[in-house]
Amino acid sequence: MLNVKDLTTYFFTRNGIIKAVDGVSFDLQKGEVLGVVGESGSGKSITVKSLLGIIPIPPGKIIKGTAKFHKEELLTNDDSFLNTIRGKKISFIFQDPMTALNPYMKIIDQLVEPLLIHGLSNREVAVEEAKKLLEKVGIKDYKKRLNSYPHEFSGGMRQRVMIAMALITKPEILIADEPTTALDVTIQSGIISLLLELKNELDVSIIFITHDLGVIAEIADRVAVMYNGKIVETGTVVGIFENPNHPYTKGLLACRPRIESTFKVLPTVHDYIEDDENSLNYTFKERKNIDDHLNAIQDSFEPNKLNPTDIILSIEELSVYFDNKAGLFDKDIKKIKAVDKISFEVVRGSTFGLVGESGCGKTTTGRAILNLVKTTSGAIKYNNKIINNLSDTSFLPFRRQIQIVFQDPYSSLNPRQTIEEILIEPMQVHCLYDTYNDCRESAVSLLDEVGLESDILRRYPHEFSGGQRQRISIARSLSLEPDFIVLDEPVSAMDVSIQAQVLNLLKTLQKKRNLTYIFISHDLSVVKFMSDYVGIMHNGKIIEKGTKEDIFSNQKNEYTKKLMDAIPRDDINFIKTRIDKDTN
Repeated sequence: MLNVKDLTTYFFTRNGIIKAVDGVSFDLQKGEVLGVVGESGSGKSITVKSLLGIIPIPPGKIIKGTAKFHKEELLTNDDSFLNTIRGKKISFIFQDPMTALNPYMKIIDQLVEPLLIHGLSNREVAVEEAKKLLEKVGIKDYKKRLNSYPHEFSGGMRQRVMIAMALITKPEILIADEPTTALDVTIQSGIISLLLELKNELDVSIIFITHDLGVIAEIADRVAVMYNGKIVETGTVVGIFENPNHPYTKGLLACRPRIESTFKVLPTVHDYIEDDENSLNYTFKERKNIDDHLNAIQDSFEPNKLNPTDIILSIEELSVYFDNKAGLFDKDIKKIKAVDKISFEVVRGSTFGLVGESGCGKTTTGRAILNLVKTTSGAIKYNNKIINNLSDTSFLPFRRQIQIVFQDPYSSLNPRQTIEEILIEPMQVHCLYDTYNDCRESAVSLLDEVGLESDILRRYPHEFSGGQRQRISIARSLSLEPDFIVLDEPVSAMDVSIQAQVLNLLKTLQKKRNLTYIFISHDLSVVKFMSDYVGIMHNGKIIEKGTKEDIFSNQKNEYTKKLMDAIPRDDINFIKTRIDKDTN
């Protein structure tokens, strides 16, 4: 259906030429799922956007190559031709449905728009088709939600709307660009199942882009691995997982946390591959050298010994309710029970993993500990002192001891401040040092501790990648020398290789500084790697808690079992069974 040869797309910027896509070739067969995998910046999204003419021009430019859809050339045709292809024969699911959906348009209007634009039906027929698709993609009460706006849906529901909008024209090819990144594992599992079901029912071919080989294992027939704008390895999904050839592929497979793994440290891609200064070429590392390196650093990740009776934080029957009004003048106030009578303890120097789906109350719990939201009832005791519902002035001394790292480093760092100002501001507020030079020296030391150079102090947050920004956020949380840090989904939207680096960093800092963490996540694999104790949250309650070994070896609650079953499986026996089932 699609034949791409030597596709080359460059971006001409003030800092030079960026070879985003550099001689990429691949085929897509009818009814096939082609998984395109690689880190951010590897060229995955630019490759498929080049095919449909939706890269920004300038600075982007397609230098050469061919892309034939059936026998029609896509790259050299004008917009009038591409408009007959885009959204009709080739549809696109974008990574972030919140920015891809029009906030001013009702869901029903956005769903029927492709049918009306391409003249495939009138509005009455289009509305009926939209209703069928909303039901098919699993939107509950879809008849009541037709006139809703995108912000009235959850992330998973918005992604389902995007899938419905992409499929409403019955396209031949569906391009799914990171459609499950940062989603809960249960929602992710549901979307993967939905795409496979729709693929079989509508006989649509799919290009599925992701950085996560675990997801690829669950959906793809063939895999193309991208690195630095090139496809470095292709093969069947069984072949790639059973016998990967390229060091980069091996690195991607190795750095993903696994439930069954007993490693205390995660390998990273750069344990397998080494770039030159321009990041254009690479050298391979010997497998023996990789194993020797990982074995050598295992001991440095050995956790400190814990005293189970040394409790630093105690949560007792904690509840956080929010008022919910239907309208500005509505007197009928309903209570939303975000957190409902939960209790747990955190041992000094340990990591308590708080896991559950979006909306279960885990982030509200973390914010309540920091007095960022007011509690309704119950007690939060820090070193045996009740700290919830203190005034801002009374809570100020605890601000030094308890810090937080937010999920999104894009929005949690002030874009108007330099890195120097971001790191030094907390020190000045709490009068930590006598002089500015002392503060600056501390900032330099903090950057070194999180693996960043001191020459970045004069730069601004937008000049850094997501992984670098999260390192800066971690450095800021350490600037007041805290004892306790709430980590709120700190790696959920990161590439697996960057995620491995940050998780290793957090473990190193914990051992060095004897820090205590609450690690909030929806990913049980990551929680198992990081945590000593685990609490499972569902609908505002903690339904199961215990040591990591208890939770992962003997789940007692059905919801916990459901979360475990939703984790993407990438063992070769599972992949072979899935492929045989699909073939039959």
